[in-house]
Amino acid sequence: MDLGLKDRVYVVTGATRGLGNAAARELVADGAKVVVTGRDEQRAVDAAAELGPNAVGVAVDNADAEAPARLIAAAREHFGGFDGILVSVGGPPPGFVADTTDEQWQASFESVFLGAVRLARAAAGELEAGGVIGFVLSGSVHEPIPGLTISNALRPGLAGFGKSLADELGPRGIRVVGLLPARIDTDRVRELDGLSADPEATRAANESRIPLRRYGTAEEFGRVAAFLLSPAASYLTGIMVPVDGGMRHGF
Repeated sequence: MDLGLKDRVYVVTGATRGLGNAAARELVADGAKVVVTGRDEQRAVDAAAELGPNAVGVAVDNADAEAPARLIAAAREHFGGFDGILVSVGGPPPGFVADTTDEQWQASFESVFLGAVRLARAAAGELEAGGVIGFVLSGSVHEPIPGLTISNALRPGLAGFGKSLADELGPRGIRVVGLLPARIDTDRVRELDGLSADPEATRAANESRIPLRRYGTAEEFGRVAAFLLSPAASYLTGIMVPVDGGMRHGF
């Protein structure tokens, strides 16, 4: 199936590793051109080099108010266009209500929530019909995850923002989509499993609650992301797509 990605230009934040990197890989594999970002300049450059000539790395912090303009300008400068953005943000620090600090809440709000809002708002001002804005969120949009209090609070808010944005941008032909990963086998998920006394038992218990009985791979997530960002998904907007092996049991 031709997704129609050839020569389309996307910005993918948080793409030096994990889910953002997986999405960038699949986009490039299908012919797109991608600006990949991360907070560390060398890692951003290295990630782009691994993807080949159709990728360029830019070091930005999503919490930086200047980041959106820089990234859109980089897309236009290097590849001559801008067709969409996937906002992927590293998860905020784990913790329960009693052991999360004001400083952690403030920093997470700036990077995870307000940074994503700024990026989407700037993209909305630059995109034309056929453009797309995507958010990498979490299964916590539907059901809180124990020990991830800050994420549980911020991700659903971004989903609501995404739905509102889809309504506003739909008449202009611009789509807004969200992805809700659960147990995808990334460094982040392995780190969270590692916080338990027995990481292997924790993973086995999680797998037992997944109908497919395994964690997903980053590549599986990336393929879903590439489809949702592509012209092949042109009639999909305002949706939050679980990429979870069936872990969410509700409709």
